[in-house]
Amino acid sequence: MLRLSTRLSLDGMVGHVTPPALEWSVDNCTLARAMEILGERWTVVVLRDVFNGIRRFDDMRVRTGIPRQVLTNRLAMLVEHGVLRREPYQEPGARVRHEYRLTEKGLDLYPMLIAVTEWGNRYLADPEGPPIRYAHRDCGAEMQVGLHCADGHDVGDNRAVLPQPGPGAHRRT
Repeated sequence: MLRLSTRLSLDGMVGHVTPPALEWSVDNCTLARAMEILGERWTVVVLRDVFNGIRRFDDMRVRTGIPRQVLTNRLAMLVEHGVLRREPYQEPGARVRHEYRLTEKGLDLYPMLIAVTEWGNRYLADPEGPPIRYAHRDCGAEMQVGLHCADGHDVGDNRAVLPQPGPGAHRRT
């Protein structure tokens, strides 16, 4: 049940409408927790490259220009959180090294990556157009991320989404 509270001014006019979200704690917010892992630019750049098939440290470093220690830290953090896994490989005559592969947890980030790319393509692309498109492997059509409810209804207007407290929500004290 959605409840809006309002404040009355001294003359009886309705003033500020208090958003219902203010009644709920954000101490266990899963979006904030996800952004602790994903919210830094280089982390998303690393994920972009792994999704694009670039799995080896030196290839990532050369392609992106990420400083060596930053890349080392981002890869270690993504492995620690189970987003990537390390796979050993060895070139003839060289020491054993590792490449990075997406786990199921990592693959679940694909819609997020495509959604952010769509947003960037729409608002930040150069005049000649976006530098990448994601296509459906089977038919070649461009991928699109959209909202739909658990009952299968497409949500065409983002304003039709209603944030509600979930089962793990706690009231603010």
